[in-house]
Formats: sequence, structure tokens, C-alpha cells
Amino acid sequence: MTLKTIIAAAGGLALLLSPFIAQAQGWPVTVKDLDNRTVTIEREPQRIILQDGRDIFALALLARDNPFAKVVAWNNLPKKQDTETWNVLKRKWPEAETILDMKFSDQGNVDLETVISRQPDLMIAQLRAKPSLVQTGVLAKLEALHIPVVFVDYELHPVENTLPSIALLGKVMGQNEHAQAYINFYQQRLDTIHQRLATTSKKPLVFIEPIAGVGGLDNGCCFTHARNGWGGLVEAAGGTNIGSQLLPGATGNVSVEKIISLNPDYYLMTGSKRPGKGTAIIPFGYNVPANDVTAAFNALLSRQGVASIPAVAQGHTGALYHHFYNNPYNIVAIEALSKIFYPTLFNDVDPLADYHAIITHFTHIPDDNIILSYTPSSH
Repeated sequence: MTLKTIIAAAGGLALLLSPFIAQAQGWPVTVKDLDNRTVTIEREPQRIILQDGRDIFALALLARDNPFAKVVAWNNLPKKQDTETWNVLKRKWPEAETILDMKFSDQGNVDLETVISRQPDLMIAQLRAKPSLVQTGVLAKLEALHIPVVFVDYELHPVENTLPSIALLGKVMGQNEHAQAYINFYQQRLDTIHQRLATTSKKPLVFIEPIAGVGGLDNGCCFTHARNGWGGLVEAAGGTNIGSQLLPGATGNVSVEKIISLNPDYYLMTGSKRPGKGTAIIPFGYNVPANDVTAAFNALLSRQGVASIPAVAQGHTGALYHHFYNNPYNIVAIEALSKIFYPTLFNDVDPLADYHAIITHFTHIPDDNIILSYTPSSH
């Protein structure tokens, strides 16, 4: 099936999302967000606050000409955590640099006075930030001021909640058609993965180390995710995630000795190019030399203890662009992981081509050169 055919095939795909999407848009609109809260939007939003700046990638699917046009304040996480992506975005939309960066904490803490001063008519927030927004009284105050807040999620339950989040924002933003076009594309890719995985029996045991080397080469190992974030993506791709079995919370550390004793089939890492010194992270992302990726990858696998993990010694390793763990384009990561775990079964799948298809067909983000993954066998 060609990309053009998939985009045109609005038929039976994503029917389960129909409660989120209306055929005609009018105001006010009432929606149920990803926290199952009923929220009424009185008029088309003109002044939006992004509690998590990475939601700009969802807006890029909907407000394609300029996803920043209605954003009056945000937590500019791309600038903090993914410098080359930020460079691509601000080159295309230079006004993004003038938007107030509220420097929210990653856990959702916000400055309520600053939020109110921007006179927003909508806040888009990540579901994982809700506990902080409740505990600090921010959510209650915004509701008292009749400023609607909608929760989206690509991290706590990445596979289950990504498409409902896009459908929700499509309705909230008055961009149902753009939302449905992307939903159709994503759902077709996901259906293919599910259909092929149904023919498999034994799942590989996987340990994944997000942001490996972020504290340098001598700062210990190994941080990981449970069923949220990368854990959820590993499981969607047909792997058994070690973090899901061991961690009591969403994230945590597992000793190298424990990993060695569990003998995973694959040892994976994630990374992205970040500002600051002292990091040994793999600089995946836009406009990065391939040699830099390879060098960082090899250095991380040479860390004390890590080199002794059987999967590493056997070459059953790989690495991916970190920010797919909380990103509406995460279907690309699921494809890349599936291809690592089941190379023959997914031989015809091209995650990089699908990423470029998303960027060129569903957004106006510049389609620059990008490196999203690395496996030793592919080079």
C-alpha cells in the first residue's frame, strides 16, 4: 500500500476514536480529555499555554502553517533537551524565540501568576503532570477562572493514548481533518505491526537505558523505564521490558549485576544532542555527523560492567532517538524496535522513511537530515 493510498483511506481506520472526532466543527465544543475529564471550550483557542513544550509536535500536525502562532507561553523543552531540533524549529518559525519560556519543571510545577498574566484561553498539559498541578492548586485556580485545561498523554500509556490525544487536540483546535489524516497513517502502521507480531511466539527480553551517558561515562548504570515511556514502546514492538518487571514506579535504576543475571536478549540505549558539558549521550537528531553517533555508542558500550552484559558482548545492541518516548511520532520508534527484535519479519519496514513521511505529509517542519537509530549490524 502506498503512502498516498494510506492517506486517502479514511474508511474503517481508527473507528474507536470516533467519540473524539466530530464531522463538523462548531463552538463551544465539549470533549473528554485523557484524564476522562469533561471540558468545554467556549470558542476557538487563540492564546494557548503548553505545560510541556514537546506538545508543539502535536500542534505541528494540526496548525501546520505555524504551530507556534497561538502559543503565548510554554516550557521550551526542545531548547533544553534537543538543541538541533530547536534550531530547525526556530529557523522555520523565528517568532518561536519570542514566546515566553516559563521554565516549568519537568514534573509539571508552574508559576500560576505568570500563567494568568498571559491571559490564556487554553492550557494543554501532560497527564503525568496532573498530580503536581493538583497539589499546587494550579488546576483548581485555572478552573475557577474558567481557563480550560486539557490533558494529553504520549508517555504514561504511549500506544493507547497517542491517537486519542491527537483526536482530542484536533477537536479542541478545530482541526479534525488534519488530526484524522495523521491518525489513519499511524493506525495503518500500528495494525501492520500487530498483525505480524501475532505470528510470533517467544518475545525477546530487553533492557533499555534511556539517555544513556547523560551524566558522563563514569556516572553509573543503568537507568530505565517501566511500562511508561520506552518500556511501553518496547512492549508494543513485541519485546518483554525488564524495567516493567522490576521497577515499583515509572522509572528507576537497575544494577549492571542484575542485568547480567537476567541475561537479556537485547541491550538498548537512547540519546539526543543536548547542551552542556560532561555528557556522553548519543547525539541522535537533526544534522549530526554519523561518526559522532558511532563514537558515542561505542564509548557507552565500553563502560565498566556494561561491556560484560552478554547481549553487548554478542552484539545484540542498538540505540534510538530519545524523545520518541513522549512524542506523537512514536510509531517510528515502535517500527525501529520491531525491526531490531524481528529483523526478518520487519525487513521491509523503513522507520526513517516513515519519519520523513510524517514530517513532509503531515507537518510543515523542515525535512532536514536526521539520524534516529543505530545498530552495529546496519553499518
